[in-house]
Amino acid sequence: MSIEIQWIGMGAAFLVGALGGALVRRKVAATHLAEAKRTADQILSEAAKEADILRKEAEIQKKDALLEAKTAWEQESREMRKELQAQEKRLLQREENLDRKVAQVDVRDEEIIQREKRLVQQEAKIRTCEKEAEELVCQQREKLEEIAGLGAEEAKKLLMAQVESEARHECAKWVKQIEDEAKETADKKAQEILALAVQRYAGDYVAEHAVSVVPLPNDEMKGRIIGREGRNIRAIEAATGIDLIIDDTPEAVIISGFNPVRREIARLALEKLISDGRIHPARIEEAVTKASQDVDNAIREAGEQATFDVGVHGIHPEIVKLIGRLRYRTSYGQNVLQHSIEVAFLCGIMAAELGINVKQAKRAGLLHDIGKAVDHEIEGSHAVIGANLARKYGESASIVHALAAHHEDEKPTTVLAVLVQAADALSGARPGARREMLETYVKRLQDLERIGTSFPGVTNCFAIQAGREIRVMVASEEVSDVQSHVLAKQIAKQIEEEMAYPGQIKVNVIRETRAVEFAK
Repeated sequence: MSIEIQWIGMGAAFLVGALGGALVRRKVAATHLAEAKRTADQILSEAAKEADILRKEAEIQKKDALLEAKTAWEQESREMRKELQAQEKRLLQREENLDRKVAQVDVRDEEIIQREKRLVQQEAKIRTCEKEAEELVCQQREKLEEIAGLGAEEAKKLLMAQVESEARHECAKWVKQIEDEAKETADKKAQEILALAVQRYAGDYVAEHAVSVVPLPNDEMKGRIIGREGRNIRAIEAATGIDLIIDDTPEAVIISGFNPVRREIARLALEKLISDGRIHPARIEEAVTKASQDVDNAIREAGEQATFDVGVHGIHPEIVKLIGRLRYRTSYGQNVLQHSIEVAFLCGIMAAELGINVKQAKRAGLLHDIGKAVDHEIEGSHAVIGANLARKYGESASIVHALAAHHEDEKPTTVLAVLVQAADALSGARPGARREMLETYVKRLQDLERIGTSFPGVTNCFAIQAGREIRVMVASEEVSDVQSHVLAKQIAKQIEEEMAYPGQIKVNVIRETRAVEFAK
């Protein structure tokens, strides 16, 4: 019983608590609802206020936009008004100018009318003067006929005869001019024919006197001479200034160059390289140096032999070397050393006949052309150069004068000078002694080398390819790569100004830098 009462009490309490909780929740919900309603009303009122503010701002902006548009329109109107006023002013000015021009035209019309009247009056006066002049001419003609005693017909005949004489004279001058032109044309045609003949003949002659042939043991040696990418043949050509022609000729290499000394050096060097078998740039330089020494020795020996053959002694060693160098020089195709020996003997024979000093005559004859040994290196006539060299190395005044006067650079004042001049003419004039063609060819190549070496920074200059190309070696520390191009143009320009030549000449400026070190 007591337990049931407890359970009933607990259930009643539970129900009372549940009802109380429900009432409390309802009250709380009502409170929240009221607060939410107040919040919503507040938000709506604030939104209405903001909408009102935005509307007012929009009205203000609208008023501002209208005000700005009105201001812009007023400004544009003012500008258009100003422009219209300016155009109106210009129109007024044009009207004033037109009025002035119309007034000027009216004035000019009056002036033209007055001028026309004056011209009519002047024409009338001119006609009157012409009539008077005709009358005066008739009177003068009548007086002239009376004075000269000739009628008009006779005067006409006399005048026609004079005109005919003048016409004949003019025709004669014209015919003379035509004849001169025909002769000039004929000379040019003859020169063309001669040039063609010389050209056809010159090829074999120049090839005969400007090339040397070096035999090879076999054709494989050609490849070794050329070297890898042509370095060996380029080294030989650069060291000697001579062209090597390696063509289809079996077991032979052709050495081409106008300078016999260089050609001989190249021949000896190439023969040494072929016999040795070692061919490379360093070895090539050694061989060329050795060959140069050998040629120098041969030159000295040739000079000593010439002085011994002629019987002249006590000559300075440097002059002996110059005499030896004449062995490799030609004058119009004649070997200069042999020519000098001939002149020496001729001078001796004539001196003996005249009873003067034979040894002195031979000495002058032997030395008369020593200037040709260096005339490609020193400017001036070879006679003057030779006289200066003889004076420098202690030759007597009579010998110096004979050398300077043998080509009329000085007037000969001694018997010895006349003897040398005559002996030189005898030696050169004998049949078959000289050929002018080779001398002209060599002179042109020498001039090319002279022009190339006249510029600063140039160490060597070689004329090759029969004068169609010159190779100019420059010092790398004095001439830069850019300056080498300028130098080539300057040399080409000077060649064009100073020389006459067929075709074109290639100027090849070579600048090389070497670095050498030794491993120890």
